[in-house]
Amino acid sequence: MKKNLLLSVLLLLVFSVIIGCGNKEEAQTTEGSTEKNENYLSESGPLTINPEIPDIEVLDKGPNGEQAVSAKSLQLTEEELQKIKDGNYKAAIVMHYSGTDYMNAAVGAMQDTFEKMGIEVVAVTDAQFKAEKQVNDIETVLAKDPDIMISVPVDAVSTAPAYKKAVAQGVKLVFMDGAADGLVAGKDYISVVSGDNYGNGAVAADIMAEKIGGKGKVGIVYHDVNFFVTKNRSDAFEATIKEKYPDIEIVAQGGITDPNKGEEVASAMLTRNPDIDGIFAPWDVPAEGVMAAARTAGRDDLVVTTVDLGTNVAISIASDGIVQGLGAQLPYDQGVAQAILSGYALLDKEAPAYVASPAIKVTKENVIDAWKLIYGVEAPSTVKDALK
Repeated sequence: MKKNLLLSVLLLLVFSVIIGCGNKEEAQTTEGSTEKNENYLSESGPLTINPEIPDIEVLDKGPNGEQAVSAKSLQLTEEELQKIKDGNYKAAIVMHYSGTDYMNAAVGAMQDTFEKMGIEVVAVTDAQFKAEKQVNDIETVLAKDPDIMISVPVDAVSTAPAYKKAVAQGVKLVFMDGAADGLVAGKDYISVVSGDNYGNGAVAADIMAEKIGGKGKVGIVYHDVNFFVTKNRSDAFEATIKEKYPDIEIVAQGGITDPNKGEEVASAMLTRNPDIDGIFAPWDVPAEGVMAAARTAGRDDLVVTTVDLGTNVAISIASDGIVQGLGAQLPYDQGVAQAILSGYALLDKEAPAYVASPAIKVTKENVIDAWKLIYGVEAPSTVKDALK
């Protein structure tokens, strides 16, 4: 009896380890998010995004100038959910990259919501920010014959033929952050879902101005690719500084095509402008590179603002570090919105062309509460400890 019990325990442990490892290419949900997601999505009634999200004006416009519609307006009724379940549909999630807090939450939300909708997820891919890999990913996924594809184009132009092939195959497309070039909302794809990227860039500019005292010199690290949402952020930061803060001068701008090149570009910027007061980065990964460059240059006084609340930038904000604040998207609820819009497509329900969640201002004063709102779980202990 004891031997059988011991064998059972050992087998259970081995099985748990196998499940825990998984495929490294599959996106995982943010730490602790599984508990929240199951509770949130198991509620009876219509399917919506989090009703506790504040009603903040959305400033963003879509790729064709469409005014964004708030993600809070989306809904699937219980009757509509049942119709979708009865259809036995399949979905594919074709991402531009993965592995960050933001992407883990977004992909996890899609998977959780599709589960509630009775839709099988047949593929989750990571293009590693390479357009040619994404084209291959799309072609591979199409062989699985999905009914729905949610995707972020790495490059709107070079990936467009692959998406057009999906449309020709009858796949219903929902885009995240930007549409492929030449595709038309309501005809070739259902909708684009994003955060309020213009609003987030403006929030980052306001925080920058506050932290440097309303005057000084700043630089911009921008994303030098054909990527709609990151351009919106940088454009908004630049426009807000110029329009609202006449005593702040933008003295340097440097582009990156690789998110890991933020340190290299920021180092050159600091060398040429040793008296610069602050630098904006388009999202948290290149912002981490800017932080590294500042430390190397002995510039712990540099102020960095950005978009998206990742763990490392959250620790910096909480500890009065180099990153002083940011504008945040709502990746989990944006993922839910993308899945809901997939349901709209399957039901032939009219959908808005561009949907966005509001921009959330994050500083030391609210970083813990903001994490809970953005990811639906308590902030990691490393962030809480940094605040202490």
